[in-house]
Amino acid sequence: MSITLLLAQVLNGLQYGVLLFLLAAGLTLVFGIMSFVNLAHGSLYMVGAYAGALLYGAIGSFILAVLGAAAVAFGVGLLLEVSVVSRLYRRDHLDHVLATFGLVMFFNEVVRLIWGPQPLFVQVPESLSGTVDLFGFAYPAYRFLIILTGLAVAAASYWLIHRTRVGMLIRAGAQNPQMVGALGINIGLLNALLFGVGAMLAGLAGAMAGPVLAVQSGMGEPVLITTLVVIVIGGIGSVSGALYASLIVGLVDTLGRVFLPLLLRQVAERSVADAAGPALASMSVYVLMALVLALRPQGLFPAGRR
Repeated sequence: MSITLLLAQVLNGLQYGVLLFLLAAGLTLVFGIMSFVNLAHGSLYMVGAYAGALLYGAIGSFILAVLGAAAVAFGVGLLLEVSVVSRLYRRDHLDHVLATFGLVMFFNEVVRLIWGPQPLFVQVPESLSGTVDLFGFAYPAYRFLIILTGLAVAAASYWLIHRTRVGMLIRAGAQNPQMVGALGINIGLLNALLFGVGAMLAGLAGAMAGPVLAVQSGMGEPVLITTLVVIVIGGIGSVSGALYASLIVGLVDTLGRVFLPLLLRQVAERSVADAAGPALASMSVYVLMALVLALRPQGLFPAGRR
């Protein structure tokens, strides 16, 4: 195993981790702070991916396409909040699950009807198709941009929640919405904007993932499961916990898929090791979640801890 291979896989793990964080941050705002179980969060990720792919093909500017996709996801999120979600806040979590699961089926069928079952493939922008030099190591520029985008969103989320009046209202509204409403704050508008921001982050993640993944119907469900694992490991309601847990899960999954087959080849045949390694790597994320639940049920970085 060379240092170059190890460094490349660590960076790939960080890239996957920050992509998970873009999803986890939005879901944390909705699930952790508003206590709304939104299984349709993965569908908003899919909306962002399709919007980004279509806009990029139409206008030819990747940056404008990503911004447009985030705006589209924000609008779809607001529409969902007003038409469906706001009617369910006072219902129990089972109603949230049933309603949003129905939305998942709805979005998947709409996408399949309009664009068919074949995936869309988005080319990496020409200006980002090269590599960047990191202390003598060449790494794909587009994947490096994903890492920078995720870190920028993490910094902006921390500033918004902990350093602004809006963030103070969000935290207060999560603890006691009746008291915040009695103080003259429109808690309904605040919840709608919060849900829209969560949808926007999911759309941003989908648009950024377009050039590295196939854009297709149902693409949001697998990543939603991993995102829920991230939230459990980091601590429900903790945006900083979502960041740390995303990076941990990204590194565990990526390094496991690459290095577990190599380790298993030392004790088993190559074909067996190559088949078992990726499967064990996928399981390792859930084993990690089980250990965290057993030892720290509140998560590794629960809300309220700086």
